[in-house]
Amino acid sequence: QVQLVESGGGLVQAGGSLRLSCAISGRTFSSIALGWFRQAPGKEREFVAAISRSGDRTYYADSVKGRFTISKDDAKNTVYLQMNSLKPEDTAVYYCAGEITSWYRVVTGELEYDYWGQGTQVTVSS
Repeated sequence: QVQLVESGGGLVQAGGSLRLSCAISGRTFSSIALGWFRQAPGKEREFVAAISRSGDRTYYADSVKGRFTISKDDAKNTVYLQMNSLKPEDTAVYYCAGEITSWYRVVTGELEYDYWGQGTQVTVSS
């Protein structure tokens, strides 16, 4: 079984930055492709960013492209989401997700992920 635990959420003013972390345990970290999703109040959960097992392939939602960066540290079994130039519309609960898949694959579909964290709240004030 794979366990994912997010941290780093909080309250920030518009234009500010936050870095989310997601620590993974229970399976060899390098066997898992990872992604970030978010869910705002009253809305469906949506894809934010994803990274391949190889670490050199990433994909972003258009709404965050150029502002958010996904990365991972294999030595720390942790995936990160650096969020810059935050906007009030970025307010949501952010979830990390994991999927055991091939080396170069970037997984963007919510239904493709088998493992999920509990979420961390990000609130951006205007």
